[in-house]
Amino acid sequence: MTGRETFSLGFLLIPDFALLPFASAADALRMANWLAGETLYQWEFISEDGAPVPASCGVAVGPTVGLGAAPRYDMVIVAAGGRGVAGVGSRAVLQWLRARARGKCLLGAIGLGSFVLARAGLLDGYRCTLHWQSLPGFREEFPHIHATGEVYEIDRDRCTCAGGTATLDLMLALIAEHHGPDLATRVAEDLIHERIRTSRDDQRMPLRLRLNTAHPKLLEAVSLMEGNLEEPLSCTELAERVRLSVRQLEKLFRAHLKHPPREYYIRLRLVRARKLLKQTSMSVLEVGLATGFASASHFSKSYREHFKHSPRLERASGAE
Repeated sequence: MTGRETFSLGFLLIPDFALLPFASAADALRMANWLAGETLYQWEFISEDGAPVPASCGVAVGPTVGLGAAPRYDMVIVAAGGRGVAGVGSRAVLQWLRARARGKCLLGAIGLGSFVLARAGLLDGYRCTLHWQSLPGFREEFPHIHATGEVYEIDRDRCTCAGGTATLDLMLALIAEHHGPDLATRVAEDLIHERIRTSRDDQRMPLRLRLNTAHPKLLEAVSLMEGNLEEPLSCTELAERVRLSVRQLEKLFRAHLKHPPREYYIRLRLVRARKLLKQTSMSVLEVGLATGFASASHFSKSYREHFKHSPRLERASGAE
């Protein structure tokens, strides 16, 4: 995009969308207009039926235009969120998005919007990203799509991001592409965003900050655990890989994480299983196998001991 043309966007709001990433995107555009002293961006909100749309926090956003009355836009951004993704993206929404793609409209996704684009077949052959907690479920449902763990991805005419404050980084990247890095930096400063992250920055806090320890052997062991949830390593294998004895490894975990390695590892696998139950249509057995349990009975027993209810009840209730 060159010159000072007005760029039009439509935010397609899916009920239960996350408010923070949506607000970050809209406010970045507002600030760009204000700092430039002209209308660089115009936007409006779209809902399936034209009615205001509730965010996951209870705030309803409107006024909105319905799918049938929505004009042409340079870009459509799908905002979705909530705890479950099984029903995200109705047939009408998916058909409308396919029609926009055929019309050469740029398509973006924030929050869980990548699920909607993927279900419409609009991320095939593209890189995309979404929140790290939702990546396992997304990769199970769409193994053919290249889903990364980046803060955001811009791949030709598709723009996706991890949600949260990563949406602001994506919008700043688009503003820089359209009107130069100086304007993007000014927008970031006015929004008290002290550093514009690139698409290659990590979503998650460094492991040493998450665990509140800098012990290299412990960090190495936990990293190995997180990378081997489907085919768990034994305590002996973990100890060998980090060049400790099993006893030393157990002592290290108890001292820093208050749990022995086996218990900590099982908890990691069960947390992953919970996400898969909430975010995919995989059977309970498939979820158990995907998180390293040899049988449905072993999985269900471990799950009940940890979460105080069964995997089937987890899926049926949808409770967090």
